[in-house]
Amino acid sequence: MAIEDNPQSRERYGEELRSRREAAGLTQEELSQRAIMTRTHIAHIEAGRRRPSADDARRLDQVLGTGGIFERFLPTLDGRKVAEHFEAAKEMEQQASVIRQYAATLVPGVLQTEAYARAVFQSGFPPKTDEECDKALVTRLGRARILDDPKSPVMWTMLDEAVLRRHVGGPAAMAHQLRHIAELGDRRRVRVHVLPFGAGAHALLESMVSLMWFEDLPPVVYVEGWNTGKVLDLPSVVQQGMAAYDLALGDALSHRRSLALIRSVAEEYEREAQ
Repeated sequence: MAIEDNPQSRERYGEELRSRREAAGLTQEELSQRAIMTRTHIAHIEAGRRRPSADDARRLDQVLGTGGIFERFLPTLDGRKVAEHFEAAKEMEQQASVIRQYAATLVPGVLQTEAYARAVFQSGFPPKTDEECDKALVTRLGRARILDDPKSPVMWTMLDEAVLRRHVGGPAAMAHQLRHIAELGDRRRVRVHVLPFGAGAHALLESMVSLMWFEDLPPVVYVEGWNTGKVLDLPSVVQQGMAAYDLALGDALSHRRSLALIRSVAEEYEREAQ
């Protein structure tokens, strides 16, 4: 099985798994029972959406009698780049049961209000037309539908104080945006923590991070930079991401104190808007 280290690696890995499974005369359900995996996880692997853990790959090799090829080719799947920079992460966001995110400079997309999001889109390069901004807004605001369910996903949002202080869209837009976050926090739909400037350096200083857990699939980490993003699901990397998040959370304000700060900054913007 030759799998190159390129964007098609997972698809080719999945095609090979499906071919070997069918050659063995097994359904996805039968393979899942023998390899001690969920049928859904196997379906995602075969579709090129997810990678197995090292233990999963070893069990697949054992059940299918493939001589270790699925374990040997795991390294070629590490650090897949996301097509269209967020598309894969957006799909996972809709499936997640728990999301813990850290924002370094901007309000996370799923929490953005229309005025705030429009200001973000209008500041990019190359500049977007009004029509392009409108289309992008439909997608951005549509992501917030995951909060319509009162319980799932469970969402924690950690905001650097810079997110609160950076003027995006003007004082009125900022006041409305922060009031929106505070309202979600007040009704416990989102647990909010602010990392104050006084905390200094912290474990997540270098990047936006989103950790996602699922009912029947392994967790992933999504990290993002300028015009690029990566979904990382290598177990050791995911564990490092969880540990870094926990360390940064230890430096953040409590939920109650964070909401008080957010409301205070919103009042400052409201006075400025007047």
